[in-house]
Amino acid sequence: MKKSTTGLLIGSALVVGLSGCASSASQSSGQASASSDRSWYQHPAVCGLAGGVIGGSIGYATSSSSDEESGAATGAAAGAAIGGLLCADRTPEPVAPQCPSYGEVPAGVAVDAEGCPLDSDGDGVPDYRDQCPGTPAGVEVNANGCPLDSDNDGVPDYRDQCPNTPAGVEVNALGCPDSVVLEDVNFEFDSAQLTSNAQSVLNGVAERLVSNPDVRVSIEGHTDSRGSDEYNKNLSQERAQSVANYLASRGVEANRMRAVGYGEERPVASNETEEGRFQNRRVELDEWN
Repeated sequence: MKKSTTGLLIGSALVVGLSGCASSASQSSGQASASSDRSWYQHPAVCGLAGGVIGGSIGYATSSSSDEESGAATGAAAGAAIGGLLCADRTPEPVAPQCPSYGEVPAGVAVDAEGCPLDSDGDGVPDYRDQCPGTPAGVEVNANGCPLDSDNDGVPDYRDQCPNTPAGVEVNALGCPDSVVLEDVNFEFDSAQLTSNAQSVLNGVAERLVSNPDVRVSIEGHTDSRGSDEYNKNLSQERAQSVANYLASRGVEANRMRAVGYGEERPVASNETEEGRFQNRRVELDEWN
């Protein structure tokens, strides 16, 4: 039998076998979850080896006597590549859930353009589970979509001017049991000019008041006993007004605030010591009913 006929017969037989492997591999890819589930003969390396033999046989059979070796080599290389491709694993990559943080979404839930449940207030809790819809942007919430209330006083943290109230203590709309001294809200010596540190403290106060728009507040200024009663009264009024003006500049409506100066009338400590006088020089915040 001639060389070309023999090569072609061997090549044809191997092609039939390789086609069967490739077809079987393709079916397995659609059914299996991973390439490790496939039969050994469906592995791309095995198919590549078979393809190399086929290609080499065909290359040898179709080459002239002078270039049999190069023809066989070229055919083997091409056949190996084609065989490997035919048996390549075509198992589709698993698709990650589009909205993994929401878990299983009940039927009928309104979704957005990407198929995720609507979260109208953007707090990370979808509307169908959100017990506190309309939470302001940036406010930290619990699993039910409600603003955190660390001291459980009924006033959420982002509105609470007294965030560490002891358990069971009744509080007002500011989250405080009573009027609260604005710690570190100080002024330049003998003036109503706020220090830069005081402004920093008041920024947080203003932020919580802006988030609590239904509450009105009384800003109360106090001094120690040095100086005349009239002078202290005027100074305390100016300082209280200075705080109110600053809060207004940070977005708190002016008609929600009143400024009252009590001078030296309501000391909380003895004016006989420096420490006592320091405690008496203060600004307090209270609910204004």
